Amino acid sequence: MCNPEEAALLRLEEVFSATLARVNSLVLQPLLPAAPEPSDPWGRECLRLLQQLHKSSQQLWEVTEESLHSLQERLRYPDSTGLESLLLLRGADRVLQAHIEYIESYTSCMVVQAFQKAAKRRSEYWRGQRKALRQLLSGVSSEGSVGALLGQALHQPLAHHVQQYVLLLLSLGDTIGEHHPTRELVVNAVTLFGNLQSFMKQELDQAVATQALWHTLRGRLRGHNVHTFDLKLVWVDPGQDGCTFHLLTPEEEFSFCAKDSQGQAVWQWKVTWAVHQALRGKKDFPVLGAGLEPSQPPACRCAEYTFQAEGRLCQATYEGEWCRGRPHGKGTLKWPDGRNHVGNFCQGLEHGFGIRLLPQASEDKFDCYKCHWREGSMCGYGICEYSTDEVYKGYFQEGLRHGFGVLESGPQAPQPFRYTGHWERGQRSGYGIEEDGDRGERYIGMWQAGQRHGPGVMVTQAGVCYQGTFQADKTVGPGILLSEDDSLYEGTFTRDLTLMGKGKVTFPNGFTLEGSFGSGAGRGLHTQGVLDTAALPPDPSSTCKRQLGVGAFPVESRWQGVYSPFRDFVCAGCPRDLQEALLGFDVQSSRELRRSQDYLCCERTHPEDSVGSMEDILEELLQHREPKALQLYLRKALSNSLHPLGKLLRTLMLTFQATYAGVGANKHLQELAQEEVKQHAQELWAAYRGLLRVALERKGQAVEEDEDTETRDLQVHGLVLPLMLPSFYSELFTLYLLLHEREDSFYSQGIANLSLFPDTQLLEFLDVQKHLWPLKDLTLTSNQRYSLVRDKCFLSATECLQKIMTTVDPREKLEVLERTYGEIEGTVSRVLGREYKLPMDDLLPLLIYVVSRARIQHLGAEIHLIRDMMDPNHTGGLYDFLLTALESCYEHIQKEDMRLHRLPGHWHSRELW
Repeated sequence: MCNPEEAALLRLEEVFSATLARVNSLVLQPLLPAAPEPSDPWGRECLRLLQQLHKSSQQLWEVTEESLHSLQERLRYPDSTGLESLLLLRGADRVLQAHIEYIESYTSCMVVQAFQKAAKRRSEYWRGQRKALRQLLSGVSSEGSVGALLGQALHQPLAHHVQQYVLLLLSLGDTIGEHHPTRELVVNAVTLFGNLQSFMKQELDQAVATQALWHTLRGRLRGHNVHTFDLKLVWVDPGQDGCTFHLLTPEEEFSFCAKDSQGQAVWQWKVTWAVHQALRGKKDFPVLGAGLEPSQPPACRCAEYTFQAEGRLCQATYEGEWCRGRPHGKGTLKWPDGRNHVGNFCQGLEHGFGIRLLPQASEDKFDCYKCHWREGSMCGYGICEYSTDEVYKGYFQEGLRHGFGVLESGPQAPQPFRYTGHWERGQRSGYGIEEDGDRGERYIGMWQAGQRHGPGVMVTQAGVCYQGTFQADKTVGPGILLSEDDSLYEGTFTRDLTLMGKGKVTFPNGFTLEGSFGSGAGRGLHTQGVLDTAALPPDPSSTCKRQLGVGAFPVESRWQGVYSPFRDFVCAGCPRDLQEALLGFDVQSSRELRRSQDYLCCERTHPEDSVGSMEDILEELLQHREPKALQLYLRKALSNSLHPLGKLLRTLMLTFQATYAGVGANKHLQELAQEEVKQHAQELWAAYRGLLRVALERKGQAVEEDEDTETRDLQVHGLVLPLMLPSFYSELFTLYLLLHEREDSFYSQGIANLSLFPDTQLLEFLDVQKHLWPLKDLTLTSNQRYSLVRDKCFLSATECLQKIMTTVDPREKLEVLERTYGEIEGTVSRVLGREYKLPMDDLLPLLIYVVSRARIQHLGAEIHLIRDMMDPNHTGGLYDFLLTALESCYEHIQKEDMRLHRLPGHWHSRELW
């Protein structure tokens, strides 16, 4: 059964629906111009708000129609359709939201005086519509302005409609019992629409006050720009004097000053509620003074905004996290010209890891910067892939390459190159290595302002080496040139290292040619001078002393751009936020990103993913300070490229390979390389000591005193060098092989000749005293004896010595040599049946025998590497003595090729085998 109030609600909805349709056709549609949108910003903003009002009106009409339909169904089928089917009751919140949307759209138009501006634009039309407008209004004078009449026409029907809602719903509530199942729905609807009445009044009062405020501001502002801010990006900041509060927005800060603290409280309350509603995504209507206090909106939010003010962010759209009006946290910036930046922000500036894409003129080409940023500029480690296919990996400062970095051309570049070295303010400066793939050259030396400048060494694929001085990318003054056959030229050159001017050539046979050199088109090299053929051939070992670059580039200053970031990181106390900026990251290449067209979703490997935070690293370091534990800790740290020590080692390996691998594998660079390896070991130990100091300081423990030189050298050579030498060994040992290739070839020939001797004849040939021979059964025939002792004399010592090739650690190689000596002495003692200490006269021939049978390849390179890399504290000790003895054996075997030619030829070929 239906109540009369339901029939009254039906008539109310019918009238209101018809009124909305009439208002739409009579008022709203004419307010929207059919011509192009206004050119001035204020006019465009008014138009946007009128369009929003038209949309809200349409939504309100649709909800009213749906409510009307539910009332019609209820009256048509009262027995089968309950009271709860009415949209006003079951969907009161939805009806309410439609009203709120309309009210807020309407009051926004009031504030910017959109009705007055629209009326002025078509004044003649609206004067003719006064009569029609008056018919929409009741109790309103028609003497006001057209704009005011338009405002009344859009507001009065709604106000009357909501008032009637409340009255009819109250009457409906009186007709049903307290325990009726729909009573709660009716009470809720009465409360909501009653509050809506109060909300409408406050919104209108607020709009009038804001309109007056805006009117006074427009007279003080320059121009006529209008800027609308999303309430999600408005922060309310209370003032200090009780009458002022501030609004923070992405581009501007506004200060509002009220006449008294009460006025300030009202305004601040209203704005805070508006912000709170925007963040909730749901609009409600709190009533000022009703006891409701808005919760403080969060300082950090997520939203999208397009910047309008002039500057680097003009027209850029930022989407991401904000804090107090500034991008703060993770977000994405997109410019209209196609630039993109995704990463971390701090107080409005790029800060932390970020990826920026800069489109280039050619289609599908862009520069991709994957880097760390500080206060809006690239700072720290970065990887930049350019549209030219060049790639830079290294450090930045204030947006420019600065510090250590590697710049490499694309694989298909017509003139391939690779620069590994130091940068200053975006240019190559300091010590660096450049490889010119097109010319087949490698330059090792100093740079200034992007050009070779200062001392430098040039190495070519043909094995030619040049050392001299460069200025503005050209050779100046005298220099020296070493060719593959060990010819030496001292004089002046052209840029392509052609002999030009006065100079002197020293040939491998000792001859010299001194005079003037030159070249002409098609004539080759020509000279005029004096040829001296009287000199004796130089000692081949003297060519080993021709080492380039050692005096020109002090080892401690070569790679400061690599060491410095780590020192600065440690001196700063190893801050966690700089960990990735120092250690780098692993990311997809831009080519992979291009294929997926997903430029800005780039996962990277953070140092903490593999080694934990700096706190964990330092804590683990404190737990591994005992010698054996420290060795295990350093081995683990150096093997992990995302540990500070491991990253430093990897970078040093990169510089070493860039200098000495490939074209740089030249024997005249051996000393340059070996002193570099020792310097790296010292720097790694210093880095460990720095980390230890930071760990102790964080725990409040006493910092260890600085080490003396002897203690430091002991740790460097005994602990660090063995752990890091394998990383450099391949390139380093290659240089030793090349440098000692000639003497090793004589040694190999000597080994081949000595291998033809049976054991007994070799022992006899080497003048080993027969009572030291390990032969037990002397009654056997000569042939039987040969077959039994062949390859068995001093076999344990021979096998022991062969282990010298199984390690790269100089100390372990010396320990192998010591054990070999012990095996020789132990064998002799067993033969003699008593303890026996071998004198040098007896040891040397026995050691020669063992070395010849061990057949160690490149023994000369091994001996010299051990000598150069061994602990200086061993000089003059047992290890030094044993190494000297091994050197004597090596030199002796080299000469055996000559001695065998003077031996009597009484051996039968059968006996040799």
